[in-house]
Amino acid sequence: MNYLGHAYLSFGDGDILTGNMAGDFVKGRLALDGYSPGIRKGIELHRKIDEFCDTHTATKRGKLYFREDYGLYSGAIIDTLYDHFLANDPKIFSTEQALLHFSQASYGALAGREAFFPAGFAQYFGYMVQHNWLYNYRTVKGMEHSLKGLQRRAKYMPPAEKAFEIFIGNFYSLNQCYFELIDDLIAFVKIELEK
Repeated sequence: MNYLGHAYLSFGDGDILTGNMAGDFVKGRLALDGYSPGIRKGIELHRKIDEFCDTHTATKRGKLYFREDYGLYSGAIIDTLYDHFLANDPKIFSTEQALLHFSQASYGALAGREAFFPAGFAQYFGYMVQHNWLYNYRTVKGMEHSLKGLQRRAKYMPPAEKAFEIFIGNFYSLNQCYFELIDDLIAFVKIELEK
C-alpha cells in the first residue's frame, strides 16, 4: 500500500495516521524514541503493513508483471497501484465524494501534527495537499503521474512509461491481486491496532 492505503488503514486516529503516513521517513528503532506513543504506534503499523503486503501471495504475483523491467522497484510499483484500486473500491469509498471527503479530512488531521513530521515527509506534505495525491489515485491519469513521481524519487528506477503500459495492459489481473489482498490486510491491521 502507498499513501492512500496507509491513510485508510489508520481508521481515523490522527496520531496513528501521522506515523503511518510518515513511516517511510523514520529509519531504525532508535528513531522512534522522539515520538509520542500514538505516532510511534503508527510508524510501527506502517512497517507491519508493508511487511504483510510484501509477503502476501497476491502481491508476489502482482510483482511478477513488473520484475523483468523494474527488478526491486516492482514492489513500490504494485504498492502505488494498490492505491488506485483502493480509491475505486466501492466497499471502501462508496462515491467519488466519499474519497474526496476522506482525503481532505486526512490532510486536516495531518496538518495539525506537522510539528511531528520527520524532515522527508514534511518536504512532501505540501505537494501532497497541493496536488491532492490521495484523491488523484482514483484516475488513470493520476496513476500515470504517481508512477512518474515514484520514478523521480527512486534514484535508479527505469522510466515509468513501461510500468504504466504494464498497468493498463494487465489492469484486471492486477485489480484481482488487490481484491485478494485487501480483506486479509484490513483484518490484520484491526488485530494489530487492538494490541
